[in-house]
Amino acid sequence: MTGPEPGGPGAGPGADDGGSAEVSHAPAGPGDEAAADAADATDADSGDGGPPESGGPAADGGSGDGTAADTAAQLSEAEAELAAQRELRERIERRKAEKEGPVQAGARLSGKAADLLAAVRAVESGEKPPASIFTEPEPAPRRSAPEPVRQPQAMPSAAPAPVASEAVDTVRAVLVEGGAPEALAAQVAAVLGEEADTQLREDPWQLLRVTGVRPEQADGFARALLGAECGPDDERRGRAVTVWLLEQAALAGHTALEAQALHTALAQRSVPDPDAAVQSALAEGDALVFQDALDEPGAPPAPVPSADEGEEGEAERPVRVLIGLERYALAEESLADGLARVVNSLPKGDGSAADWESAATGSAAELIRAVAGHGLVLHTGGEASRAEPAALAAVARSLGLRVCTAAHTPDGRHRFAALLATAEGARGATAPDGRQDSTAGSPGGAGPHEAATTEAVTTVAGLLSGAEGPGRDTDGMLRTDLLIVLDAPQLDVESAAMLAESLPDGARLVLSGDPGVLWSAGPGRVFADLLAARACPQVASRTPDPGPVGELVSGIGIGELNQVAAPGKEVVIVPVRDAGEAVHRTVQLIADSVPRAIGIPAEQTQVITPGHGGAAGTRALNTALKERLNPGPGRFGGFDPGDRIAYSPAPGRTVPGHVVKADADGLHLECAGAPVVVPKERVEQAVRHGWALTAHQAVGARWPAAVVVLPGDAAQALTRPWIYTAFGRAEQHLSVVHGVDQALPRAVAEVTAKPRTTRLPALLRTQIPTTG
Repeated sequence: MTGPEPGGPGAGPGADDGGSAEVSHAPAGPGDEAAADAADATDADSGDGGPPESGGPAADGGSGDGTAADTAAQLSEAEAELAAQRELRERIERRKAEKEGPVQAGARLSGKAADLLAAVRAVESGEKPPASIFTEPEPAPRRSAPEPVRQPQAMPSAAPAPVASEAVDTVRAVLVEGGAPEALAAQVAAVLGEEADTQLREDPWQLLRVTGVRPEQADGFARALLGAECGPDDERRGRAVTVWLLEQAALAGHTALEAQALHTALAQRSVPDPDAAVQSALAEGDALVFQDALDEPGAPPAPVPSADEGEEGEAERPVRVLIGLERYALAEESLADGLARVVNSLPKGDGSAADWESAATGSAAELIRAVAGHGLVLHTGGEASRAEPAALAAVARSLGLRVCTAAHTPDGRHRFAALLATAEGARGATAPDGRQDSTAGSPGGAGPHEAATTEAVTTVAGLLSGAEGPGRDTDGMLRTDLLIVLDAPQLDVESAAMLAESLPDGARLVLSGDPGVLWSAGPGRVFADLLAARACPQVASRTPDPGPVGELVSGIGIGELNQVAAPGKEVVIVPVRDAGEAVHRTVQLIADSVPRAIGIPAEQTQVITPGHGGAAGTRALNTALKERLNPGPGRFGGFDPGDRIAYSPAPGRTVPGHVVKADADGLHLECAGAPVVVPKERVEQAVRHGWALTAHQAVGARWPAAVVVLPGDAAQALTRPWIYTAFGRAEQHLSVVHGVDQALPRAVAEVTAKPRTTRLPALLRTQIPTTG
């Protein structure tokens, strides 16, 4: 070890010239004071217990001033030495005497040990020991360890987290250097977090983490930054493309991909060694690998290997290898755990079976009986079948249970609230506490019972965020005994997992929905997986949707496109030759024909088309409809007061509304009766014109009239679930602008939903037994 450098900190006087440094008497710092205190304590504790050495004026190394003082100091030191020797001899003599005398056992014991020794000696001498000696005190009651709080995460928001302007500026400089649009700077900084600019320089393919960026664009960015070092075999590129493919699969609804499918997709993206790319992603923790058994529902269980086979027998069991992102893998596992807890935590024999049975009447009787005896129940049916969950909710509330119902959209919430009010009115308007409510069910009644009904019906997003619903207890669990989730096919795996995690032990869960509609916008197919797994009772409604529209949609659900009688022009087919004519006839229907012939105004008619792009997509249709219904200059991002809009507060969620005004704060909207302000920088990503929507945007809502536009270029996009969903958005009138010829009946009969790769069925099989 070397000493302080010349002139550096800690170099004493004389250090520069190599001489011996004298002791410095400068004031000590805090560290020096602590060291000195420790040294003093060590010195005080040393020795064998004798008196400390006396210290006079010269004891600290100072020198005396005179001979008399030196003599006195020497005498005092000699006397101290003699005294110490005498004390040492006396101590030795005492120890010898103790060894030669009788040993007093336990003489140095104290406390409980001493008491026990005294009791033993009392017994040996024939005396009665104190009763308190062998009586153990009552132990303090053990406190049961509280269950860990399962605090669900909040719903993801589309708004990026605020990023410091300095970080955005540094990222912008890197993007410009690499030839990427500098408009991506804020997104990149939000996605990559701290030191985003450094991450981009070290790994330019991190740009693929930003939504909308494609591999070929990231390749160009990397070539500009790395030059000759850039190549398709770069490990960083393979890892980034692997993660990007898994993200794209999630957008298509998959929670994982089979290993072979992922390898094939990587090869198509010019990754020379797909297996190495996947292994790199796994090693970095960007993806996870799973091996799920290939046992199909209803198939006999896999044979149990014998003792002789050992591990070799287990290795022969067929499995499929899946690769997935951590967030969706954990969500599926959490969902399976939560559903298993719901199934197994329902109290048995709670004494309410007779009450449930007496209330099980009408079309909802089967559903009520199933819920009475099971924690998890699935309910299927069309729009008219929603009256059955409403009857169930009314019964449960009359029995004193805390009931919460969650719909997919605000429109669904309002429609179910009306059904619930009707159901409770039919039951005599019995409030949850058993009292009779005279105001409920009366025309225009808005008493406390109706307020309670409104509080019991929420949207899924509002329930999870805490903005709506019964709230949560101290453990983070929802304050509910029965949760009914409507529009269950729209549940993605993350939302479903948060709902399951939020249910307290003993609560019941009912998932209700129409299995024929489009699946969730997010990854997973929770409702379909549960139906296929047969892990709980399934109740199929027998209540058909009424009218010609209901008859048409019901036929589509089973693969038949039937002609239906529509004496009141409830269903109208409008043939067109091309996309231009489709747009023209759609505007004519909305602005003139439907209001005049059917009596439904334009603001209550919704246009639905397969996609956003194309000559008759939502963009083209909204442009034409705005010009006809609400023309204006579009001073604020193309919007004017009175425009119908579709607002997306988060990916996969769409709330219809209209523009109120625009100012420095942003674009002011009214959505589902609530004011919303969208900042100027988010308008382009979060707000679209809403006269025309896609079926995915419209699912979960209904309008008095719907105009479904099927241009010729949309034939390849048509599927039975899409047609079923689009046609089913109409309550009273449906117009079909038809330009796809035979593609429509062919899609209804043959093109079913595209399969999604998920792990939920395999996870459920290991936790919940099949009900048959």
